[in-house]
Amino acid sequence: MVNQVEPKLTSVLFEDLQNERFVTIATVDHETGGPNVSAISWVLAKDDQTIFFAVDNRSRIVQNINSNNKVVLNLIANESTYSIQGQASVKAERLEEVPLKLALIEIQISEVRDVMFYGSKIVTEPKYDKTYDKNAAARLDKQVMDAMRKA
Repeated sequence: MVNQVEPKLTSVLFEDLQNERFVTIATVDHETGGPNVSAISWVLAKDDQTIFFAVDNRSRIVQNINSNNKVVLNLIANESTYSIQGQASVKAERLEEVPLKLALIEIQISEVRDVMFYGSKIVTEPKYDKTYDKNAAARLDKQVMDAMRKA
């Protein structure tokens, strides 16, 4: 299969990004100029050309985006792996209605590329478990996702 390239999220990927999930984000490091990769989970597709995510507002991700707005979000979904390129900006320094000091980041998508290597498919998507109070984690996750939906 030839790697597909789209200018926006497909409807399947849009749906995949309606709930918290494991993704990685690559930014340009503001100190070294090299790549910086981080794992995040509070991510939401606002529409087929816009993705929101939330991170601690003191995060290196925020510093990197303020220095260079080019980002790549890596998503494993739909039996494949996707590279979502775009320009990021801090939409809000502090996400309202959330007890933590989280920045809301907006990515304007420029390209969605299926980057799975030839002749293969993902058979199990990454899963993770919260290692702190499950009830507190569930409350916080709901607060963050609801706040991003309202933004």
